[in-house]
Amino acid sequence: MRTITVLGSCGAFPEPDRACSGFLIEWDGFRLVLDLGYGTLPRLLNHRRDGAVDAVVVTHEHPDHCIDLHGLFRLHRYGGAGGDRIPLFCPPGVLDRLAGLEPDMDLGDVFQHRHLPGVHRIGPFELHGIPLPHHVPNAGVRLTAQRTVLAYTGDTGPDPALATLGRDADLFIVECTDRPGEAEQPHRNLMTAEEAGLWAARARARRLMLTHFWPGNDRRDAVRRARQSFDGPVLTAEEGTTTPLA
Repeated sequence: MRTITVLGSCGAFPEPDRACSGFLIEWDGFRLVLDLGYGTLPRLLNHRRDGAVDAVVVTHEHPDHCIDLHGLFRLHRYGGAGGDRIPLFCPPGVLDRLAGLEPDMDLGDVFQHRHLPGVHRIGPFELHGIPLPHHVPNAGVRLTAQRTVLAYTGDTGPDPALATLGRDADLFIVECTDRPGEAEQPHRNLMTAEEAGLWAARARARRLMLTHFWPGNDRRDAVRRARQSFDGPVLTAEEGTTTPLA
C-alpha cells in the first residue's frame, strides 16, 4: 500500500468534526506521519491503535502543526508502546515549544531528533527539507521514493523555493490559508488559493492538494480559484480521505 491519508486540514484551530494539519503516509509497510496539529492524534489512532509509526516529520513549531506530538509522546511514555525511539525530523523550535508543556519530562525518551531543514534518508524515502518563509522557521518537505515525489509546504508565503520544492511532484500539498487581509500584508507568511494554484503550475506538479483552510472558508471556492492557474487535478484535504501515491 502506497497512500496518504488526511488526518487534519484546518489552519489555526479545527472546525467541528475536523482537525488541524496532519497526514499519515504509508509506503509498503513504512508509516510516516507528516505534522500532528490539534485533533490529529485520535485520527491517527483510528489507523494505528497503538500509535506505532516509523517516523514523524513536523514542518514547524506552531501548535496547529505539532501539538498532538505531545500526545504521541505521552502514549509511548505511559501507554506501554515500547520499542525503539521514533525518528523525529523537525526544526529545533518544535522541541523547545513542546518541552515547555512538561519541563520535567525528556522528549528524548521517545523521540530521536533529526534537524530540518536538511537532507535525510528515512525508510524508503529521501527527505529534503527546504526553508520557506513563515512567522517561525518552517521547512517545506519533499519526499522521494523510487520515482514517486510527494511535496508539502507546511505554512508559507509566496517564494521561488516553492517551485523547487514541488518540481514534477506526483502530489503537491500546498497551504491556502486565505486568512482575511493576508494578501495585503507587506511580508507574506501565508498564501491564497490562487497562489497555491500558481506555484503548483510553476512547479509542473501532476496533482495539487489544497490544505490549511482558514476555518469557515468555502473549500469549493478555493478549488475554483486554484484552477485559474493550475490545470491538473485539484483535491482538497478532507479528514479521513486516502489518496494513492503510486
